[in-house]
Amino acid sequence: AAGRNQEVDGFNDTAIYFSGFAPISDPSRPDLFYHLVSLPHPVDPTKSTPAYAVSFLSSPPASGRSATVIGWLPAAAEAISVSGDVEAGLNDFTENSQFRPLLQGAVQEALREGGDEVWTNSARQLQRGWMHIYDSRNIPALGRVGDPDDIIGSVLVEDSKILADTYQAMPSYRLCTSDGPTQLTEGLAKKLRNVLEGVALREAS
Repeated sequence: AAGRNQEVDGFNDTAIYFSGFAPISDPSRPDLFYHLVSLPHPVDPTKSTPAYAVSFLSSPPASGRSATVIGWLPAAAEAISVSGDVEAGLNDFTENSQFRPLLQGAVQEALREGGDEVWTNSARQLQRGWMHIYDSRNIPALGRVGDPDDIIGSVLVEDSKILADTYQAMPSYRLCTSDGPTQLTEGLAKKLRNVLEGVALREAS
């Protein structure tokens, strides 16, 4: 299995897709898709190893190193549950370092556009101060500060309005934890998908 939340820098080649394999969807997370690919082995680049490219897009990425891929899971038997679902975990997830800036940029832009009612309403309730943008996979109890692994970023609120230019990404945020990969509120998720679709089109051209 891959190391703890490693980045893609160790992979230095393009993925080869397994023909005839449709992406696996996750019954508990219908927004996630797992594309079976063959990546260069992180220790021996002359060898390849099967992996699942985790994505919010149902169409396969232009390459295994696509910026649209959240990260990778080993396609070994132990990574698949009895029901056939892919089980994401911090111990075997390999993060794609190219995905993180796309995520953070999409979140900031959605906040700027007022495209997510959850955070717009949260700003109205807060009225003034710093507001944490949490990952929906592990929402903290009311009045509690969440786990740093699940705080995507923070933004300043004044007069119940979000000041998007003050948005700061949280360095400790993890794309995948024991609660699974990134899970966004509806407005943020829609903006991210639009961004990823645009990147996918550019990569394919």
